[in-house]
Amino acid sequence: MRIIIEKDYNSLSKTASLLVASQTVLKPDSVLGLATGSTPLGMYNNLIEMYKRKEVDFSKVTTFNLDEYYGLSANHPQSYNTYMRENFFDHINIPPSQFYLPKGDTENVTSECYKYEEKIAQAGGIDFQVLGIGENGHIGFNEPDESLNVQTNLVDLTPQTIQANSRFFDSFEEVPKQAISIGIATIMKAKKILLLASGENKAEAIAQMTSGYVTTKVPASLLQTHQDVILLVDEKAGKLLR
Repeated sequence: MRIIIEKDYNSLSKTASLLVASQTVLKPDSVLGLATGSTPLGMYNNLIEMYKRKEVDFSKVTTFNLDEYYGLSANHPQSYNTYMRENFFDHINIPPSQFYLPKGDTENVTSECYKYEEKIAQAGGIDFQVLGIGENGHIGFNEPDESLNVQTNLVDLTPQTIQANSRFFDSFEEVPKQAISIGIATIMKAKKILLLASGENKAEAIAQMTSGYVTTKVPASLLQTHQDVILLVDEKAGKLLR
C-alpha cells in the first residue's frame, strides 16, 4: 500500500484528480469505479476544471458507482444518481449510456444486483476504483460484520452510518436504512484502488485499516491484501499513522 499524506483537503483533492486524470490519459477507455459522499467532491470539482481546460477527456470512459440508497429513484434529490449528475456527469463529456449506478427503486433487488455485477464483468472489470471510508471502516456500504457480502447486494446500514448520512436529509426519519452496494470481492478485483480520507473523524478508521491486521470488523482493512492501493489522506486523517 502506497500512502500519500497531503497538508489539507484542497491538496488531497488536487492530487486525487491528477491520479484519476492520469488513468484516463493512459487508458482513454478506462472503467472507473466512483464514490459519493463529501470527500470526493473536491476531486470531482478539479476534474471538471481539467476537462474545461481540455486536459482530460471522458468520452470513452465507463463508470460504475459503488452504491445507491435502496428505495430512492434515480431522480430523488438525495439519490446518488442525482449526486453524480449534479456534481460530475453533467459537467463533463461522458455519454449517459456509459455511467452506471444500481437502481435504488428496483422491484427485484436480487435481479438488480446480479445485473449490476454482469455489467461490470461485461465492461472488463474496474480499472481504477475510487473509495471513501466510513468512520466505522466501511467501504462502499460494506458495513462491519461477522461476514461480508462478496458481490453486489442489499445491505442494512448501521446506526452510525445512518446518523452520518442524516446531514443530507431534512429529517432523520427520511434517511434510508438500506442500500444496494458493490461487494468486497468486486472492489478487490479492481486493478488499482485509490482510497481518500479527510478530517480528524477518519483518523481512527485509517489507523485500523493500516494496522497490519485484516478483519471484517474493519472492512477497509482487507485493502491491505490488494496489490495496488494508494491511500491518500490529509494530515488530520493521517495523524495516527505510524
